[in-house]
Amino acid sequence: MTSFPVVSPDNMARVTRAAPFWLSIGLIPIAWIGAVFGGWTVILMPIATWYLFSAIDALAGKYSGNADLETPEKDLFWYRAITILWAPLQFITLFSVLWYVTATDHLGTLEKIVLFFGMGVVSGTIGITYAHELAHQKPKFERWCGDILLAMVLYSHFRSEHLLVHHRYVGTPKDPVTARYNEGFHRYFPRVLRQQPVSAFNAEKAMLARKKLPWHHRSNPFWRYAILQLAMLVFAIWIGGWAGLGLFLVQSFVAMWQLELVNYVEHYGLTRKHLGDGKYEHVLPRHSWNASQLASNWLLINLQRHSDHHYKPDRRFPLLQTYDEDTAPQLPYGYPIMTMAAMIPPVWLRIMNPRVRAWRKKYYPEIEDWLPYKHGTNPMPR
Repeated sequence: MTSFPVVSPDNMARVTRAAPFWLSIGLIPIAWIGAVFGGWTVILMPIATWYLFSAIDALAGKYSGNADLETPEKDLFWYRAITILWAPLQFITLFSVLWYVTATDHLGTLEKIVLFFGMGVVSGTIGITYAHELAHQKPKFERWCGDILLAMVLYSHFRSEHLLVHHRYVGTPKDPVTARYNEGFHRYFPRVLRQQPVSAFNAEKAMLARKKLPWHHRSNPFWRYAILQLAMLVFAIWIGGWAGLGLFLVQSFVAMWQLELVNYVEHYGLTRKHLGDGKYEHVLPRHSWNASQLASNWLLINLQRHSDHHYKPDRRFPLLQTYDEDTAPQLPYGYPIMTMAAMIPPVWLRIMNPRVRAWRKKYYPEIEDWLPYKHGTNPMPR
């Protein structure tokens, strides 16, 4: 196993070390440039998130340093702060831009739609990624911030599905978001949009049943999800009318699409071995695709260190560890480029299918029939 450099707690505590993870703040003035000036500037947000960070990746290369796991919580203040601060920043930016473009008439309809497409790219790439980080933490305030971010994109069920289903059943037929081998994104996306809410609700219902409570008990978080999402919709109508609602829905859908593109990339074709009688091997680093590109890990707060996230789900993002190629599968590029490739299935399959086949041969040479894994027909996990 490769030995990676370890960053001491003193270095981790420095503001300058946390600062690159605050680059997402720079997307807020870009949103206002598009809203005020219109024209070609409405495409700046997707360009910044997809292409600018990919270009920095190409220039800066990879980073494999690991934080000392003994770093105390107090030394992570500046890392935690950006994830918490982003919830009010996104709320203020989203709804103030929505009010501005519906209250003025200097932008055409197409410009407004493209602008809110970009808003959705940001609320999906940054907002949901931060919500994911917050949902895994123990403090209730952080989890509430995550819920507010998810409500802004009408995807509140993601919290339940991710915590109760994905982390337990990743790489098995019971996990909707594990993309199957040869499943193109355009088939995957409608499938997960349909299956995830049902899977999440059933998981919460089962938890309540174990406590001998009915599904409609007030402790079911789906009541909170519904109230928060309804509040967002009403607020969009109040400040922007029906046009405001339409633009809000555009950004919500784009954010969902961005999230599911990342979900698609993270586990494509990687399955846990069925041991018989509905039993599956434990989740291992080999069951997630990883990327060590520097800039995209700044943008996605180390989400690309995905194997370690599944190993220690509540580990804060600055402490997530890098694995070498002998331990965890590595992507050729960061998630921004890989998600763009996923939108073109022939390109994606040409890049990834040989890697999945090599992964199978490396870790599971004893499995001769992969069809039950490909079609998700293995028994459901117990």
